[in-house]
Amino acid sequence: MVTEEVRVRGTVQGVGFRPTVYRLARACGLLGEVGNDGEGVLIRVCGSEEAISEFVRRLYVECPRLGKIEEIVRSRYEGEVRFDDFVIVGSVSGSINTEIAPDAATCPQCQQEIFDPFSRFYRYPFTNCTHCGPRLSIIRAIPYDRCNTSMSAFVMCSVCEGEYDDVENRRFHAQPVACHTCGPTAWLERADGKPVTASMFSMMDDVDAVCTLLQKGEIVAIKGLGGIHLACDATQEAAVQKLRQRKQRYHKPFALMARDLSIITEYCFVNTEEEELLNSPAAPIVLLQKKGLGTNTKLPTPYSPLPTPHYSIAPSVTLGQSTLGFMLPYTPLHHLILRRMNRPIVLTSGNVADEPQCLDNQDAREKLGDIADYFLLHNRDIVNRVDDSVVRVINHQVQVIRRARGYAPAPIKLPTGFDKTPPVLAMGSELKNTFCLLRGNEAILSQHLGDLENAAAFNSYQDTLNLYLNLFQHQPQAIAVDKHPEYLSTKLGKELAFTNKIKLHHIQHHHAHIAACMAENNLPLDSSPVLGIALDGLGYGIDGTFWGGEFLLADYRQFKRLATFKPVAMIGGEKAIYQPWRNTYAHLVSANFWDDCQQQYSDLEIIKFLQQQPIKLLNQLVEKKINSPLASSIGRLFDAVAAAISIYPEECSYEGQAAIAMEALVDPSNLNNHEETLIYPFQLNFSDSIYCIDPKPMWQALLHDLQQQIPSSVIATKFHQSLAHIIVNLVKHLCQENLIKQVILTGGVFQNCILLTQVTKQLQNLGINVLTHSIVPPNDGNISLGQAIITAAQLIDS
Repeated sequence: MVTEEVRVRGTVQGVGFRPTVYRLARACGLLGEVGNDGEGVLIRVCGSEEAISEFVRRLYVECPRLGKIEEIVRSRYEGEVRFDDFVIVGSVSGSINTEIAPDAATCPQCQQEIFDPFSRFYRYPFTNCTHCGPRLSIIRAIPYDRCNTSMSAFVMCSVCEGEYDDVENRRFHAQPVACHTCGPTAWLERADGKPVTASMFSMMDDVDAVCTLLQKGEIVAIKGLGGIHLACDATQEAAVQKLRQRKQRYHKPFALMARDLSIITEYCFVNTEEEELLNSPAAPIVLLQKKGLGTNTKLPTPYSPLPTPHYSIAPSVTLGQSTLGFMLPYTPLHHLILRRMNRPIVLTSGNVADEPQCLDNQDAREKLGDIADYFLLHNRDIVNRVDDSVVRVINHQVQVIRRARGYAPAPIKLPTGFDKTPPVLAMGSELKNTFCLLRGNEAILSQHLGDLENAAAFNSYQDTLNLYLNLFQHQPQAIAVDKHPEYLSTKLGKELAFTNKIKLHHIQHHHAHIAACMAENNLPLDSSPVLGIALDGLGYGIDGTFWGGEFLLADYRQFKRLATFKPVAMIGGEKAIYQPWRNTYAHLVSANFWDDCQQQYSDLEIIKFLQQQPIKLLNQLVEKKINSPLASSIGRLFDAVAAAISIYPEECSYEGQAAIAMEALVDPSNLNNHEETLIYPFQLNFSDSIYCIDPKPMWQALLHDLQQQIPSSVIATKFHQSLAHIIVNLVKHLCQENLIKQVILTGGVFQNCILLTQVTKQLQNLGINVLTHSIVPPNDGNISLGQAIITAAQLIDS
């Protein structure tokens, strides 16, 4: 007989890991104990060496559904402890090296119970067990025990306590366990303060009443898991328009929730990977191809039937897009609301304009009182704001667009060579912000925190950062920030570094994009340089201009700029992001083509429109370099082309709106036609040791097509194909010239499914290994990971 200590690290708290250990230890005939502590789970077992080895083997194989074992370390225990049985002991606090599990969607067993009239959980909207329910959204400290969560306010009844203490029960040590008797409650309020009475509508309870209200065209604010949402019937145009007007969200698409998969497949194609995502514990919003799009419809495999929907989705749900963002119910509350709802609902963030989601009841009443007609609230505090995650499937690979609920804060394992990284804090970007904590051999990436330009979002960012630093007892030895001096995240990072006398690292934006992709693809620290293609809206370059169309030879430590797109003025600065016509005019002027346009193409709508603008003032801004910085941005090139073919030329309400609408116009049937007639030419120049792609000839050909009244869908298709063509040709040359074997595709522009697919496929056909994103977003949501890993590489070298 021997006694061993078995240390388990990973996502092993709050996921039913200790009951699994208990069951397996008994099955293997072992004595001992298991408990949580700051490092994870510590097991002491007594038995034969063969039995202990079998026990450890089964731990790997039978790890709980929400758990993830990163490491198991065995050592001989020399203490004088005597064990008479195998038991579960209480948690021990200490140095925090364990992980926090993400919030998890309602498991099938709990779903069954809430609809079973004979279950004590019948119609209880906060039903959960060790396999599902809130985690990150309710935690204040770790270890993940009830006293460290917002469930500490609710004393368990004797029945719940019995299940909580019963190691054979599915709810053993499920920290949020509760029932009708002892747990949180939900109630309905009117926004006008008048009482809600049962006689107003048929209802089983307040939660069920929400379904009736939605069917009547009302807007209901619903307090959910990680924030408050606004909901309405997605098939009633009047209700959706009312929500848009009140929320002041005029164009961004709304997310949808449906009771089950059969409803979703009435409106969208759903392939195997997408179905798995919808039904996964993460339960994200999945971007799906709409049905009924005529010749532009792309049928995924396996093919889905084309039934006639019982109700049509309101046109205002999504404007100018070929996809719908659907999710399935992920809490018992949502399941109960949608039980009688045989059509989709809009479920969008409960906020005003660009502010963060409301969290608490009074805040919701004050800020959403003019938007919602009713409130469904509850009395369990949301500690940590967690937005819904957004994903899509491209070429059978998952692409995360917004990493939040269900994914954060699951750690990202660092590649070989980073196993002894000192603690690093990376502050992230200005838009689509996340921050990142680096410790040991893993990165803890925060949930999506939004755009920091808004004061409320910046305050939320600081609160969440403080929560993470305290949760993980993280004391950084270095802080990484973006090179842009005006980013609020950069300024805060500088302040923290100065106050705490910590070294500050300034990381170039596009290098961070590339390093993040390298890290998630597990490239070792000492990997050979890759060719990183980083295409986005803009990032601060090392030459004082804004970059956004970059070809960088990069490793984790440094980079060299090999090629770029021709820099063009962003006339009016930030205004160019929201007024696409400014980019069209800037490109035509940059190409010395404006005078010719007024003579040759004066009959075109875009030229007529531009002639009505204050041309003299615009020219002065460019000539005197007043609020018109140069940018090699591909995002702005997309805007310029979109405006030229009459897609939102005057005004956009969010960045990339015109580009997304142009992508939706693309005719897939023409994408594989490689005849030169379908390619707009770009000019490739070489000067000062750098290649530069000039779109001037593309503009000449595109305007000619417009004059020939070529349909916008054909022009959009040709532009996508042409951009892919010049990128691939340049990459082929750069790979040969620099002996490069791997190419990284990153940046927000590569959220464009058409461009990503075309570039990837053509490069692979050339035998080039292409790496893209799947764990973290290609957009600025990955910047903090890149900042952190570059800083770590520099620290390891120092």
